Amino acid sequence: MSTRQPLPDGKLLHHRAEGPVTAPPLLLGPSLGTSTALWDKVAPELSVTHRVVRWDLPGHGDSPAGLIGPGATVVDLAALVLALADSLGLNRFSYAGVSLGGAVGLHLAVHHPERIERLAVICSSAHFNGSKPWEERATLVRAEGLAGLAEGANSRWFTPGFTVPELVEDHRTADPDAYAACCDALAAFDIRERLPEIGAPTLLVAGREDPATPPAHLREIADAVPGAALVEIPGASHLAPAQCPEAVLTALRAHFDGGAKRGMEVRRQVLGDTHVDRAQARQSEFTARFQDFISRYAWGEIWTDETLARRERSMITLTALVAHGHYDELAMHVRAARRNGLTPEEIGAVLLQTAVYCGVPAANSAFAVAQRVLAEEDEAAG
Repeated sequence: MSTRQPLPDGKLLHHRAEGPVTAPPLLLGPSLGTSTALWDKVAPELSVTHRVVRWDLPGHGDSPAGLIGPGATVVDLAALVLALADSLGLNRFSYAGVSLGGAVGLHLAVHHPERIERLAVICSSAHFNGSKPWEERATLVRAEGLAGLAEGANSRWFTPGFTVPELVEDHRTADPDAYAACCDALAAFDIRERLPEIGAPTLLVAGREDPATPPAHLREIADAVPGAALVEIPGASHLAPAQCPEAVLTALRAHFDGGAKRGMEVRRQVLGDTHVDRAQARQSEFTARFQDFISRYAWGEIWTDETLARRERSMITLTALVAHGHYDELAMHVRAARRNGLTPEEIGAVLLQTAVYCGVPAANSAFAVAQRVLAEEDEAAG
């Protein structure tokens, strides 16, 4: 069943996209009272390997305030995030969110599991200490605005002596009605009973000095979500990505770059340890990002797709390499084809077909390469 979301009044959440358009997508959600600036010290680094999209809550940063109203829920915010993803053509994506942004991630992982690749929940909770404090805050903001509340932002967000003036200013200038509606969403949020349903690989990141969502809240999620991991960051309060960006970045990289790790495993299975070790030994600072791209994209996404069997992928790869005259790569993939279960006769049949569709001279060169490789294998086996 489709989960594509209609755009409310034709409007979208304000967002900022960074990184290669072909890289795996990663959405970053904010905390109440902040903007995309919360991720300023983390997003650029994540965009080296991902298509990073950070978004603003309604009435925060540059998002329209009218996207939500009184009585809003996390369901409403999640629908806005899905509408944004749909507008960008992102059917499946990884997600990381702080506080209210983390609650949106939990909701998506439970109710729209087909959309979430991997999940990170930062300084957040499966519930936010009951509805009363948020109802009281919403009433206060609707009556008096945000100036007074913003004065206490540093004590709620950071450890003593630390501040990020831009984020405090975001808090002060947010739309009061939209902010209050987000408080309504926090008041109604409690997803504890549904946590065991989350199937996406999940990371919980807690700020050890966080008074709003202390580590116990993240530990509760980690204990309930199958296979979840928990990282506690010493010295971090509620807005850990702003206060301790290096530690948050390290945790997120390890979690979201799992495709590269899986890709390396598949690369070794198909090409063999000897070839991969030789390629790794030749790696330099200049080629490191390309090697990461190969492991993450070619091997971590394409070769791990179970739609086609590996032997079928080998046949397609052999044909493509012959068509473009990549005979050095062809030798490597003849060996890979044997590992993937193709017989010499089947490899010969593939190359014979290339004579029809790629040309006799191309097939002639391909047969010479394959014959040499197969002879070397026979000699090694003997």
